[in-house]
Amino acid sequence: MTADIPGAVEAPGTSRPAPTGRRLRWNKVPEVTAYFWVIKVLCTTVGETAADLLNEKLGLGLTGVSLLMSVVLVAVLVAQFRTRAYRPGIYWLAVALISVVGTLISDNLTDNLGVPLETSTLAFAVALVVVFVAWYRSERTLSIHHVDTTRRESFYWLAVLFTFALGTAAGDLVAERMDLGYWLSAGLFALAIAAVAVAHFALGLDAVWSFWVAYILTRPLGASIGDYLSQPTADGGLGLGTVITSVLFLAVILGLVVFLTVTRRDVSDPERLTPQAS
Repeated sequence: MTADIPGAVEAPGTSRPAPTGRRLRWNKVPEVTAYFWVIKVLCTTVGETAADLLNEKLGLGLTGVSLLMSVVLVAVLVAQFRTRAYRPGIYWLAVALISVVGTLISDNLTDNLGVPLETSTLAFAVALVVVFVAWYRSERTLSIHHVDTTRRESFYWLAVLFTFALGTAAGDLVAERMDLGYWLSAGLFALAIAAVAVAHFALGLDAVWSFWVAYILTRPLGASIGDYLSQPTADGGLGLGTVITSVLFLAVILGLVVFLTVTRRDVSDPERLTPQAS
């Protein structure tokens, strides 16, 4: 999926201008290019492996690690909200941290509170729907091409958080019920994303909904890839471990973010012509 697909057109209805007196800014979200989807999958992989790594190495317990990473995420989101336009470094750091926190939230519900995966999956799905309904009722659009006010950005990051939590719970539920193994699970979710692309291109599925469905599905796809690379060979993985897998993917993410910061390949044309001001 490339720049002019999922997320490239408005949601049903037209975008409503921001109320008079509210300061408009440049769009705070990157264009949906191939780079977007590659980094998104890499971030989901890091979210899975880094959550496991931190839980194993810090000795804080699942709850302690969750609180620590939530505090770090809040600090990065404060920086993200303070910027006036999309900045690749801050934006993708926030996505990576939300991936970790979303994973930890789901794991806490399952491991610490004993909430069944069916229940948590349904709860996250309902929460995401509530966010979408509130977002659309308030702004008359769910398009990520108009995340240009504080309110729209708040809805956007809430939606992103719940997509990660939902993707984690749903992915674990599928893996647990079907017992496919990491590689076959990754293939299953990749096929599901391909089906969304076909539905969009061939059947006219709305671009905004195509985007968000694909966004949710990339979470279990990345998690399956991360587990396959990091888990022991006896468990069906390659045995690279969480440290090597996390560092490897973080290095690739960093390289791509630096490239996008320099080339500005994932910003809209009007913004490319404007000097970057934070």
